[in-house]
Amino acid sequence: MVKLLFFKRYGGIVGFVLISFAFFVYASQNGKVGATRLGATQGCTCHGSSPAGDVSVTISGPDTLTAGETAAYSVRISGGPLAAAGTNIAISSGELMTVDSELRKENGELTHSGPKPAAGSSVRFDFNFTAPAVGGSVTMAANGNSVNLNGSSSGDAWNFAENKTIVVRTTTGLDEQRTVAESFILYGNYPNPFNPATMIRYRLTKSGPVRVEVFNAAGKKVAVPFDGRQDAGDRQVMFNALGLSAGTYYYRVVTGEGFKTGKMVLIK
Repeated sequence: MVKLLFFKRYGGIVGFVLISFAFFVYASQNGKVGATRLGATQGCTCHGSSPAGDVSVTISGPDTLTAGETAAYSVRISGGPLAAAGTNIAISSGELMTVDSELRKENGELTHSGPKPAAGSSVRFDFNFTAPAVGGSVTMAANGNSVNLNGSSSGDAWNFAENKTIVVRTTTGLDEQRTVAESFILYGNYPNPFNPATMIRYRLTKSGPVRVEVFNAAGKKVAVPFDGRQDAGDRQVMFNALGLSAGTYYYRVVTGEGFKTGKMVLIK
């Protein structure tokens, strides 16, 4: 009789707690926002009360963009139990956009739509960022959790990434804008798509130093096809992608007055 009365009195409370806990675990698997160092509630505390030193979270991508430019970035998570991982990515200004199918956007931030299984010793989430229309410094922040998929948060770990500062360049005054715009003309690359080589073509309006750089979709520099001085006129630089994986790449032509960026696709 006593056991029966206890169940009648407290059984509903216990059931509510169990259902709430199950919902919390399920919701956490869908990711959450506001948990980076830019957020109001910092950290993946559902996976541990404090950051774990054995979990590494890094942000990769260009350090400098022009106003309104879009570039590829990624967050990589390693260490900890790492059967799978999740993340939360935030930005102080500009716009984040999903590329990875296992990322979703909420309140201007990105988070995982489900734990992403590890590939080797790490998990990588790819995304794009569009710089704001005004110049200045932008802060990109992220965290990552490393989970063991044992059905609970026991044994999981997490850590913050080091905040990334992105310098957004713009010009002030019509004369400066005209100087950058007219310092050279970027024709693009041909052929595009290509395999394995393509010609990056542009026109210099005056002689000077020129550097041509190539980045992969994660924002990592993979080649510098040219770095030297060129005379004014139509110019082209060959980029040979032999040994690189198929996918999207970005090239940047830099002169003394500024730079312009193009997009190309390597096929196999």
